[in-house]
Amino acid sequence: MSVINTQIKPFRNMAFKEGKFIEVTDEAVRGKWSVFFFYPADFTFVCPTELGDVADRYAEFQKLGVEIYSVSTDTHFTHKAWHDGSDTIRKIRYTMIGDPTGTLTRNFDVMREAEGLADRGTFIVDPQGVIQAVEITAEGIGRNASDLLRKVKAAQYVAAHPGEVCPAKWEEGAATLKPSLDLVGKI
Repeated sequence: MSVINTQIKPFRNMAFKEGKFIEVTDEAVRGKWSVFFFYPADFTFVCPTELGDVADRYAEFQKLGVEIYSVSTDTHFTHKAWHDGSDTIRKIRYTMIGDPTGTLTRNFDVMREAEGLADRGTFIVDPQGVIQAVEITAEGIGRNASDLLRKVKAAQYVAAHPGEVCPAKWEEGAATLKPSLDLVGKI
């Protein structure tokens, strides 16, 4: 079942952020744009490249009013240890949520039950807590923070401009479309 256009489900998880352990809840993320960035496990191979890529672009997400939440089924303690031990992960300033019970991972429907690990799932969530975009890739396929930024900008544009849509490869400032009977068969 698709989670597009559904409300995020209730959750309460511990996380590591900027040297502190914090609690993150579904209520706390409402009111601003969010990206939930699920990955299989700390201390692995593709995962740190993805998390580092997002860390390199974090300031750009922040300028858009977007908070990043990386999530794995590891604990918040493991996130701290990884943060302390890896140059790539040390540059992360966003929230790293621990989900050892798998509740949050199951809420977003990306749990690999047989392994107890999350799939590579990316979710753009609007300020009302509604999932606007989803990307899920196989274990060996890493994601791209530049394209994630583009998708966030498109989601924000569409939310701010009812009746307009962003075509393929849309970039900020480019033309959008206004679906109408006049456009049918003309694109």
